[in-house]
Amino acid sequence: MPEPLKNLLHEALVGDIADRLAAHAPSFDKAHFVKLATDGLVALELMERAALIRDALFVTLPEDFSDAAAILKASLPASGKPGLTGWMLLPINQFIAARGLDHFELGLDLLKALTPHFTAEFGIRPFIHRDQQRSLAIISGWVDDPDQHVRRLASEGTRPRLPWAMRLTQLVRNPAPILPILSALMDDPEDYVRRSVANSLNDIAKDHPDMVAAFIAGQIEDASPERRRLLKHASRTLLKNGHAQALANFGFGSAASLACELRLLNGEVVFGEGLDFAMRMTNGGEAAQSVMIDYAIHHVKADGSLSPKVFKCKTITLAPGQSQAIERRHAIRPITTRRYYPGEHRIAILVNGAESASESFVLRMPSMDAG
Repeated sequence: MPEPLKNLLHEALVGDIADRLAAHAPSFDKAHFVKLATDGLVALELMERAALIRDALFVTLPEDFSDAAAILKASLPASGKPGLTGWMLLPINQFIAARGLDHFELGLDLLKALTPHFTAEFGIRPFIHRDQQRSLAIISGWVDDPDQHVRRLASEGTRPRLPWAMRLTQLVRNPAPILPILSALMDDPEDYVRRSVANSLNDIAKDHPDMVAAFIAGQIEDASPERRRLLKHASRTLLKNGHAQALANFGFGSAASLACELRLLNGEVVFGEGLDFAMRMTNGGEAAQSVMIDYAIHHVKADGSLSPKVFKCKTITLAPGQSQAIERRHAIRPITTRRYYPGEHRIAILVNGAESASESFVLRMPSMDAG
């Protein structure tokens, strides 16, 4: 069984934080810090543990943020010497976010120095929330930084809906101010950075689909293979939703001339097994067609209604009059993100974003006392 996430911050790690701070601040009260930072620690979840350690830093680091920042920066790894790194820096993020807001440039500079050793995407968000224009002016300067972690921070830290983090409501409403940052990083040499750009654009597309589709239309002409992959990954939600402009961006036209025949190989599925289905795609038009095939499983919910989830299947090109047969198995087994209920489900085939065929199937749940 995997170790609980909360145990990433444990008592021994608190001792390591104390040692690494004391190495650069002889007056730092290690014993008092450890006592405060471990009092009740084991009963807390991850972010609560981080907050407890942060609060201990409030008491034991200098009250003047400039002095505290100097200690923290000196305590980061340098020239092969150990320092604050990894999960030790989660409470440091929280400390800077709380104490550094009145020292804007210094706080953001410290987070920039920290990010190669963990991440500062949580720490910079309160700065953006406090003064978006000022923050983005500074963060925009990071897109040419020689460190890939700093460049990624410019993208990841400004994501409007970053998971686990403070939501940037101003950017949710109007993400236009971060588009220049994403544009500047679109051809970054590191896939690590480019994937962050794609994820940010995909976040934005959930609230502003037309804006992202138009933005991508302006970036795709003569795009390198790497940029094209980024743009397609950024469009994944739009493509699943059948957004017309997003489909057109990647050469997927109207599905009017495309026919799909769907056949279920087993109309009844026992939970833990899978749904087997076959389809035949035919291009009845007079021109070759790029065909994006997805399928949606409409799952039964607790109240008996159906809720669709879209899955990728295949992308093909069909010449005029050409047909192609495709077979798939969709596993239906225990997963942590979904609870299954018995009853009549539905599978629908989506061709270039449009539903083209569907069939119902029955999911049976084995009896708990069977056998």
